[in-house]
Amino acid sequence: MTLFDTRTELAVRGIRNLSAPVSRRAGAGPSDDGHVFLGGIGSSLPVRSDSPYTVADGHLFHDGTDLGLEIEPVLRPRFYDLSTADGVPYEKIARLHSGNVLATTVVQTCARYAEDQRCRFCAIEESLAAGATVAVKTPAQLAEVARAAVDLDGVAQMVLTTGTSAAPDRGARHLARCVRAIRAACPDLPIQVQCEPPRDPNTIQELRDAGADTIGIHVESMDDEVRRRWMPGKSSVTLDDYRAAWREAVAVFGHNRVSTYLLVGLGEDPDELVGHCAEVIEMGVYPFVVPFRPLAGTLAADVDRVGPPDARTLADVTSRVASLLRAAGMRAADQRAGCAACGACSALPTLGG
Repeated sequence: MTLFDTRTELAVRGIRNLSAPVSRRAGAGPSDDGHVFLGGIGSSLPVRSDSPYTVADGHLFHDGTDLGLEIEPVLRPRFYDLSTADGVPYEKIARLHSGNVLATTVVQTCARYAEDQRCRFCAIEESLAAGATVAVKTPAQLAEVARAAVDLDGVAQMVLTTGTSAAPDRGARHLARCVRAIRAACPDLPIQVQCEPPRDPNTIQELRDAGADTIGIHVESMDDEVRRRWMPGKSSVTLDDYRAAWREAVAVFGHNRVSTYLLVGLGEDPDELVGHCAEVIEMGVYPFVVPFRPLAGTLAADVDRVGPPDARTLADVTSRVASLLRAAGMRAADQRAGCAACGACSALPTLGG
């Protein structure tokens, strides 16, 4: 079994006894995962009690058989031990993802969080309700935490996402204020911002002018029926709105400096999904292909009781998209910052995508 095969299997089936000091619980997704290095590659893997995979002595096992693949947890970062001057733990302001990525949701509420509007795979407000974070992170707080994470733990990139606001900018202008503060504190730290397509396309230029290096405009699916079922509120933003935002973002940020999430397992036809990836690649947008996994606190997990995609389907889609990316000369590493540059939630990095 190749590293790619193992990685796609683990993305769906998880690891039974994974102990990971750095992990995601609740939040915007995509899953409840532990962060590890798998064969030296940063990976975000689910913990599942029914998995045939286990870890012992730093090796991965399948049904008791040593696969000869090293696995080690990402260690708890030192900046987690600090607090802001007003007593907020740094861990509530921003979190370590994979081995060297600092990530935060700058506004932990969403205008679409009513049950009839909510994305069924999202639990953005659950971590707030649990007291694991604060509702709004200020630019000063984020700059302080970023500086500490760089100095103490060697953080090499930062990702800023946001819950959607009701304002025309959909929350992007607060992102811009945060980027300016972080850029002043950490001039060399690559930063990605993530938001819905703002109603005013000039907002994209404002994010770039603030100092963002890349932008993620995440659609999750390009099948309108799937979008209406899984994202009843967000599907009001049309695919034409997304295409216009992607084109503007590529014009502003550059080719392969824009990305979008596409989830495998929402019911979209695999061939159509790959076709949609080809479309955005042609535009200069990197399609970050990630398996849907039911996240605790989401409607998908708690109401729908749906499971992750079949590992074979995930492998097929991921391998075909990786081929398209290689043919287009689009490497995740060239994004510099963001989900694609991190790569921990997808098997694309194992294929050079």
